[in-house]
Amino acid sequence: MANPTYYAPTYYAPKGGRPPQSQLLTGRAVFTQAYAVIPKGVMQDIVTSALPHWNATRAWILARPLSGFAETFSQYIMEVSAGGGSTVPEPDSNAEAVLFIVEGEGTLKLGRTAHQLIGGSYAYLPAGIAWSFENMSKAPVRFHWIRKSYEAAKGIKAPKAFVTHESKAEVVEMPDTNGAWSTTRFVSPDDMAHDMHVNIVNFMPGGVIPFAETHVMEHGLYVLEGKAVYRLNQDWVEVEAGDFMWLRAFCPQACYAGGPGRFRYLLYKDVNRHAKLGVK
Repeated sequence: MANPTYYAPTYYAPKGGRPPQSQLLTGRAVFTQAYAVIPKGVMQDIVTSALPHWNATRAWILARPLSGFAETFSQYIMEVSAGGGSTVPEPDSNAEAVLFIVEGEGTLKLGRTAHQLIGGSYAYLPAGIAWSFENMSKAPVRFHWIRKSYEAAKGIKAPKAFVTHESKAEVVEMPDTNGAWSTTRFVSPDDMAHDMHVNIVNFMPGGVIPFAETHVMEHGLYVLEGKAVYRLNQDWVEVEAGDFMWLRAFCPQACYAGGPGRFRYLLYKDVNRHAKLGVK
């Protein structure tokens, strides 16, 4: 069912800037063989990227396929200024995508149909679809753009495009947690057409992942709200709204949400396909 207790949250979005020369170099950024943490303070002007055919736009590229690390997806935070956007945003015809708006307003066009996107809007874009994005407001719009090469399954039709909002999504409580741990799902896990899920994971203060999850799915985790301590491989790391975590397959993970408010993150994972054999 849809979320009956939904209230409009504040999604963290980076603003950029430049640190002063007086700032200490010590920080929380870390890259290991099993995981990476990109804290919000790293998302400065100097690390943004420009993308072909995007006007008045910059991107923080948080994840990209790397040999021996996470290999299935890329994740950007896009910042489109007033009047900016793209009519040819995606160069790869086999790339599917999810857009999740964290701040501002933008117009997504799918063919001749225009969708007005606001904070909490979610769009799934199948591989090969024609789409465009434009900011017709007076303020920047910021959103996550998660991309994956679609892996077709014989006899199963590819998924169709859809646009929704978090307030309309199903919230599923984890068993025996009394609501302390739940997942906001935009796609049913039983839908074999989809080979990736992008969900929101929710913890109330004191909620935990009570064991070290160890699984084949790769993860991108962007903290939308709150703070917690997160277990990554053998390390416990403090994270807060605006931080990004990148986990390779089989990296053990767990979580403890210490409060004082909710802890929520946008989660990518690859799903519903056989493990590939050999190198192709």
